[in-house]
Amino acid sequence: MKQLRMILSLILVAAFVLGCTTAMAASTVDLNALSLDELVAKAKEDGLVNSVGMPDDWANWGETWQEITELYGIEHTDVDMSSAEELALFESEKANATKDIGDVGQSFGPVAVEQGLAAAYKTSYWDSIPDWAKDEDGYWIIAYYGTMSMLINADLVETVPQSFDDILNGTYKVTVGDVTKANQARNAVLSAAIAFGGSESDIQPGLDYFRTLAEQGRLDLGELSPARLAKGEIAVAFLWDYNALNYRDAILEANPAANLVINIPSEASIQSGYTTIINAYSKRIHAAALAREYILSDEGQINLAKGYARPVRDVELPEDVQAKLLDSAQYENARLLSDAQGWDNTSLTLGDLWQEEVIAYAK
Repeated sequence: MKQLRMILSLILVAAFVLGCTTAMAASTVDLNALSLDELVAKAKEDGLVNSVGMPDDWANWGETWQEITELYGIEHTDVDMSSAEELALFESEKANATKDIGDVGQSFGPVAVEQGLAAAYKTSYWDSIPDWAKDEDGYWIIAYYGTMSMLINADLVETVPQSFDDILNGTYKVTVGDVTKANQARNAVLSAAIAFGGSESDIQPGLDYFRTLAEQGRLDLGELSPARLAKGEIAVAFLWDYNALNYRDAILEANPAANLVINIPSEASIQSGYTTIINAYSKRIHAAALAREYILSDEGQINLAKGYARPVRDVELPEDVQAKLLDSAQYENARLLSDAQGWDNTSLTLGDLWQEEVIAYAK
């Protein structure tokens, strides 16, 4: 019996050490030390990359994944999640990781680094990526950015709104999404805050704005989905411009009579990026790094623009791709984050504040 207990103890210790070694091997791989040829070879050995928050219909990810499979023979799966859910999954699974790479809002990049969830890889395009769009060690790199916009079903509103103030003068409901989880929804609140004198570190005007709509019974708490938009269940939705354009064109293809308008709020709007996070615990970390490499390539950047997103690198877009984007005049009062630390701090409590100061007053 004593020998049996000893054997079992040794087995448990060995399993623990093996688990720790697996986690450490993933999180300590020096991806930046590899040549591109070495990375490609190791990624092909991985043969698979599982992503989160990178579905085919968001920013044209589908074409990027298809091309990665065709070029390198690497298969792909995705499970769509919010930015917060992606990091929570990486944290909960750790050494038992099932996912390799995620796409999260700009403010979640530093959070992933702080929590030890990100692996560093700069890509071969490092020098052409703006300083504001990357972590100095390559733990996160923004691939594309968007501008907060309003997608409007003109058949459901009295007057098509061009501003936050116009919405206050209407009677229709407004859909924002889940501010407790989704980066897109949080940036709608930030845009409203800036429009009424707030900032990244002063979100109160944005909360006050949506609280007014909630008190009027005009805050739609349903899911912000393409299906609901297509059914005509949403009058005004706050979306990144690339999502709004994508949803509009898909709806029009199925229903040419749909009367949809996209406007950037005229007072102010925020522009924010999305960054890939390579899971530090990934069992296929080389395939994940190669995916980031391709996303930052000219081809990958053009693919994102085909999905209506603004590429972070200064690449020449084909004329037909450029023509898909909104008129540049609409972006006159839009701006990038100017206080990243302030926004990071605000994001930590915004979900709770939204519940307490907005949802609690919804009718």
